[in-house]
Amino acid sequence: MAIVKLTQVKSVIDRPKKQKDTMFALGLKKMNQSVEKEVSPQVQGMINKVSHLITVEEI
Repeated sequence: MAIVKLTQVKSVIDRPKKQKDTMFALGLKKMNQSVEKEVSPQVQGMINKVSHLITVEEI
């Protein structure tokens, strides 16, 4: 499976609770924080839901 680096670039303030929960589930809690995740169908779905708040780089 591929590994991607996710970086939060926008704040979750004034976002719906579902989006906030998705960001937390991905491990992103602060601005400019990065995490590396292995791509699975579940993770890909979460990335699609909050794609406007994060940048995705393939490693």
